[in-house]
Amino acid sequence: MADENFDYIIIGSGSAGGVVAARLSEDPTVSVLLLEAGPEDDDEMIQMPAGFSALFRTKWDWNYQTSEQKQLNSQRKTWPRMKALGGCSSLNAMIYIRGNRADYDEWRDAYGATGWGYDDVLPLFKKAEGNQRLSNEYHGTDGPLHVEDRRYTHELSEAWVESAIASGMKRNDDFNGESQEGAGLYQVTCKKGRRWSVADAYIRPALDRKNLTLRTNAFVTKIELDGTRATGVTYVGPDGRPVTVGANAEIILSGGAINSPQLLMLSGIGPGAHLREHGIDVKVESSGVGQKLQDHPASGFLYYTKDTTDLAEALTLSNVMRWRATKRGPLASNVGESGAFFTSRDDLDVPDLQIHVAPSGFYDNGIHEPVRRAVTVATTLVRVNSTGQIRLRSADPTWHPDIDPAYFDDSSDLDATIAGYRRVIETFAHRPFSKYLDEPWIPASANPTDDEIVGAIRTLAQTLYHPTSTCAMGTVEGSVVDPELKVNGVEGLRVADASVMPRVPRGNTNAPTIMIGEKCADLIKENR
Repeated sequence: MADENFDYIIIGSGSAGGVVAARLSEDPTVSVLLLEAGPEDDDEMIQMPAGFSALFRTKWDWNYQTSEQKQLNSQRKTWPRMKALGGCSSLNAMIYIRGNRADYDEWRDAYGATGWGYDDVLPLFKKAEGNQRLSNEYHGTDGPLHVEDRRYTHELSEAWVESAIASGMKRNDDFNGESQEGAGLYQVTCKKGRRWSVADAYIRPALDRKNLTLRTNAFVTKIELDGTRATGVTYVGPDGRPVTVGANAEIILSGGAINSPQLLMLSGIGPGAHLREHGIDVKVESSGVGQKLQDHPASGFLYYTKDTTDLAEALTLSNVMRWRATKRGPLASNVGESGAFFTSRDDLDVPDLQIHVAPSGFYDNGIHEPVRRAVTVATTLVRVNSTGQIRLRSADPTWHPDIDPAYFDDSSDLDATIAGYRRVIETFAHRPFSKYLDEPWIPASANPTDDEIVGAIRTLAQTLYHPTSTCAMGTVEGSVVDPELKVNGVEGLRVADASVMPRVPRGNTNAPTIMIGEKCADLIKENR
């Protein structure tokens, strides 16, 4: 029996869940419960754009690690994921990228995700967006998600853009406009130099509504089923006791690409043989749960610099005071300040590679203490062919699942990344960026062989924090949710987060996940 009942229960306050809760609670006749496993987002390092990596491996992080990656010297890789209000929108590098038009048309045409083509989702991106510079057919200016040009950009980031253009890339001042290809500075989800997360944009403005209830430190352990209908959820509150709440209408699972498939499996929804291995009663057989995992692998070219600064030097008392007072200065940087999109081969019509330039020796998630000034120019594969999986390690919900992104298991991914390194090297020969370069760090040669590049990739490759596709949407075999985000075989349950993406899009995933939240809320309202 439920301790209490709500019309809608949303599990997870992240980039999609927070949106769904805010949009559904716009109707005063329905009751909405938003559950978040972590605490309030009340740390200054969350608000300060340059502070996000200081949150890794702390209480704010789920502290996930992958299984050993056979293509990466068998390394287990750290996967930072936020455990607080706003989810990963409170931890990410704030880069506002939607992906390519071709991504959404592929979702529709190749996976049967009707209603998810580019022309379908563009109005949702615009509805969410409050862009402070761009106002045209591709952009919204009055949405809750504040998007702006960064208040601080390091000279290395600007210099790399100019050198990339000198090397033959075209200038692109809007990666979300008519064309994605080219080099430029990234826009960020900040408001006047402060991080602007889903918690800021959607959740807090809605908290004065009497029909919206937010509970933090509420760790959901199970979705309750009556036959094949989802009727409620059980969570452990801050006092350590289990609480069961009922859903009169629907449950929306927004735990992300790791937590959502894990919770489905713990609740008896997933691959039957795997669930039985852990003694879990199979309520609904769904072979695709936890499968098709994709992530963007990033591997940087690290170069020692001269006659410039390193962003790692910026965390000083004077800069902290400057940021507090004015929201300006180097601590208003999002670290990954500039970059580009381009193709690894001439026969490709749309980009498969992205660059992220960080004016610091940012590798292994920026955890290593810098000992010398450096710059990172990271090749990021955004058209990924390798697929991995999320599997349970225990029926105990407090155990982390087994995470295997299978980085570079498809050899074409490695080939494309090598081509990306080669294109990056071309930019190093041009001014003004070249005047700041001292000597190569990793790879240790300014003109490395393919073997040296592969060695750097196997050493440095890491997550770009973009896991997707483990509860894939569509109408093809293995689809976990249908185009309305309803879990196949289950009544009253939807998934809305990056896990429903049939394939990882070409670019940073925060904006697409917010779009999914907007779409989910509209779908529910249409069917009410």
